Amino acid sequence: MTDTWLFPDWPAPARVHAAVTTRDGPGVSAPPFGRFNLGLRSGDQAEAVRSNREVLPSALRLPSAPRWLHQVHGTTVAELGPLPGPDEPQADAAVSRIPGTVLAILTADCLPVLFCADDGSAIGAAHAGWRGLAAGVLEATVEQMQAAPSRLLAWLGPCIGAASYEVGEEVRAAFVDRDAGAAACFAATRPGHWRCDLAALARRRLAAAGITRVHGGGFDTLADTRFYSYRREGARSGRFASLVWLAGG
Repeated sequence: MTDTWLFPDWPAPARVHAAVTTRDGPGVSAPPFGRFNLGLRSGDQAEAVRSNREVLPSALRLPSAPRWLHQVHGTTVAELGPLPGPDEPQADAAVSRIPGTVLAILTADCLPVLFCADDGSAIGAAHAGWRGLAAGVLEATVEQMQAAPSRLLAWLGPCIGAASYEVGEEVRAAFVDRDAGAAACFAATRPGHWRCDLAALARRRLAAAGITRVHGGGFDTLADTRFYSYRREGARSGRFASLVWLAGG
């Protein structure tokens, strides 16, 4: 799948691996979901999504099945190992220090952020839509990794780009009321509306948390049809996955 999916270009240690799926792949989802929808709560047939999920371990040579989350735009961080529980934990981020663990974040315009410690001792993954980002999901993930921020790396995955993301006063106020400098991440369009640079806001929050080694960014899920986009496709948009895992041993 090296020609179909993305593999983050970041200086992660050798035992840390990462990948991002797209709507293309060896899947069975029917239109309008493309082929490789991985979101169970997107309106797609559950059997198709489960079949797509079952392909992932072999397609990416994963050490175990991904640990999926029930994402709710919050700040809860789950600490996970490689063995799945009976249900998907309700959380919007996860961390692990256990070899063989595969963390997974599903998105369709929100920002996925992957983390690792520079010695390969820990990994993290966060779902950062504007609500979770404003509420502190990245900071909560950093805290749960229990490593000095100077030892952490972050990679920003595909999200809606600033040119495609117009928001209202509620969104701008959620950031600017807490951090006046965040105003630089918004550009006025029409009365009461702004273009919002979600990735720039994430970089700002990460910098404030002490993380200076931040990679990735530069995507636009609405403009790039390789990715699912809620703003482009509406309630029946699929979801793609951003994954990070610790090799065994």
